[in-house]
Parts: sequence; structure tokens; C-alpha cells
Amino acid sequence: METKQKKLGIIAGGGILPQILINHCRQSGRDFFVLAIEGNADKAIFTEDVPHKWIRIGQAGTGFKKMHEQNAEEIVMIGTIHRPTFSDLVPDLRTAAFFARIGLKSIGDDGILRALIKEIESENMRVVGIHEVLPDLLVKEGCLTKSKPDKQALADIARGIEVGLELGRLDVGQSVIVQQGLVLGVEGIEGTDKLIERCGTYQRKGDGGVLIKLRKPQQDMRIDLPTIGTATIENLHKAGMRGIAVHAGNALIVNEPEVIKLADKYKMFITGINPTEVKK
Repeated sequence: METKQKKLGIIAGGGILPQILINHCRQSGRDFFVLAIEGNADKAIFTEDVPHKWIRIGQAGTGFKKMHEQNAEEIVMIGTIHRPTFSDLVPDLRTAAFFARIGLKSIGDDGILRALIKEIESENMRVVGIHEVLPDLLVKEGCLTKSKPDKQALADIARGIEVGLELGRLDVGQSVIVQQGLVLGVEGIEGTDKLIERCGTYQRKGDGGVLIKLRKPQQDMRIDLPTIGTATIENLHKAGMRGIAVHAGNALIVNEPEVIKLADKYKMFITGINPTEVKK
């Protein structure tokens, strides 16, 4: 006898991943409800036939209440969240108590997300990663494209891993761009797309740079996994870069067939890497 899937609560930020998850729930017949984060989630997704409620980041208490009313048992947090403004953070009473416990200095880093998971699970709802619902989104190990990294690109990847792991350990960012052994830039608050744009202006002549994107060593797999999609490929091509190395089994690739097709069109490589096995 087939076991009925638990109702899924989706906390949705920006990007296409919330739409992909909603589509999956519909196709599999899984019941769901979405809390859409104002100023982040795409309004076009939330038509009348999508069960949802809009909330500010500061309305976590309101969100908990709504998820209980909807009988959500498992929760996924997915999509990009921009650094909140002061008005976004004006808290309801429950959220104010939460901020008081963890300290406002935690806002914006992995610490607040881990604390939020504990808070959600204290409400008898289980937080799951999108990879537990849609495992096919995880990047596979090995080269995914026709083009493959050459000796220089492999050296750049090794250098990027060295820097990226340290960057992640300090909870700064997930991405590094290296060209011909030189670190052109590391990801800060601006995100990967802006990093690519910025580093495009720093490149030297010759072989273009390589984007290395890794999960932070201490990062919970249920939140904010590194993600690439067609926009990543377009931005790298525009900037004159040659490829991507992304953390295999620890990062997401959105619409993999289209991403690979586009990379092949631009003669760009995408390779899934295990950072502990890449030789320096």
C-alpha cells in the first residue's frame, strides 16, 4: 500500500527553484502550501491556483501560525534571499523573541538559518533540503559537457578550491574566480552574478577565468546550497570566461539539460568536483 506523502510547506525566496518545486508537487500529487517572501519571491509564480501567503522576513511568527493552520509537516526553504532592509525586519512578537535569543548580529549569515531551522523544528515541523525532494537537481561528479578543463583550468580549479574552502570556513561566500593562477575575485554580499560581472573586467589576455562554486564546509545541506543555471552560463560567456567547477553532490543545477546545451554552444566546460580529491 502506497504511503501518502506528508504535506510540504515551502518558504520561497527568489529565482526559479520555487516554481520547479511547486511543479513537482503538482505532478506527484503532493499537497503543499507556500510562504512567499516579499521583495524576493517572483510574484508571477503566485497565481490564484497556487496556495500561498505573502510575508515579510520579520513575520516568522505569522508564518509558523499559517503553516500550522495548513497542517504542513515538512518544510523546505528555497530560493535567493536578499539582505533585508530595516522595514523587512520589523518583527512580529514571535520573531522579536527569536531575534533577542540569537542576537541581531547573526542576520545574514549561516548562523541565523541554522537557528531558524531549530525554531521551525521546535514547532514539530521537519525541515528538509530540496535535494531530499528533488535529488536529480544535485550536480553529478565528472565533466558534464563536451569541452573539458585543460591543464591550466585544472590548476585554476585547484587554486579556487584552496581559496573557496577558506572563504566558506569564514562564512563569507561560496564562489571564487581564478584565471591563470590569479584569484580575480571572491564572492561577498553581491552574489555570483555580480562577482562574474566584476571579474570580467579584471581578466588578462589568454585563457579566460574559471568559476569555482563550493558548499561551505560547515553549511547545512538543507539551506542555501550553491546553485547554477542558464543565467550563470550566459553571464560567464558575456564576461569571457571558460568554465565552471561546482561541488558535486553538494550543489544544485537548475534545468540541467538546458544548462549543458548552452555551455556546449559556448564551448564552455562544467565539471562536478569533489574538493578533497582534486590535486594541487
